[in-house]
Amino acid sequence: MTFHVGFLLYPNLTQLDLTGPAQFLARAPGAKAHYIWKTLAPVPSDADLALMPTTTFKDCPQLDLICVPGGAGQVALMTDEETLGFLRKQAAGAKYVTSVCTGSLVLGAAGLLKGYKSACHWMWRDYLTAFGAIPVNARVVKDRNRISGGGVTAGIDFALTVIAEEWGEDVAKQMQLGFEYNPQPPFDCGSPEKAGPERVAFAKKQLEGLLTQREIAVAEAAARVREGAS
Repeated sequence: MTFHVGFLLYPNLTQLDLTGPAQFLARAPGAKAHYIWKTLAPVPSDADLALMPTTTFKDCPQLDLICVPGGAGQVALMTDEETLGFLRKQAAGAKYVTSVCTGSLVLGAAGLLKGYKSACHWMWRDYLTAFGAIPVNARVVKDRNRISGGGVTAGIDFALTVIAEEWGEDVAKQMQLGFEYNPQPPFDCGSPEKAGPERVAFAKKQLEGLLTQREIAVAEAAARVREGAS
């Protein structure tokens, strides 16, 4: 049977959040990938790479797995009821509800992470608590049918975790070999713990504007979630 995998597209997403796991999950046995947005027009990413939707919210079939990638464009989605409604509808029938990076904040804004553990990019992880989620400092977090990847490059680890869960470890290992996923980074500073306080402070300074935008959007989205639950 076909296993329907859906990736949410939206303007100014981080393309690697999507394309990393999509490369693996689209090649899993029996999988069919769907790239979903409101229209079929090309969607610009944050890397000047446009991505083509294959279906719209209206025409998307029921997915077995829904994945929300992150990126600066995610801020607007947290109060976009059309997108949040689509996610809630799909999550009700999906086997897996998933995210990469700050995509978990969108799931939170949709009310889909209350009481669940979740990963997120280290800089924004603590915002998950506003939605009743439990932030975890890990590359991949699985809590029941919620599976989340941490920062951008964790998307491939996330995909392999999903593949092992659904198709078995042997399939996941064979795919890892086939794609020669054997990371050996030239530097060991890919987390705040390893990078040190100076580099962390510089990274935060670079994203001060986005920090403010996210704080405002999180507060508004969290208030909406609370209102919906009352």
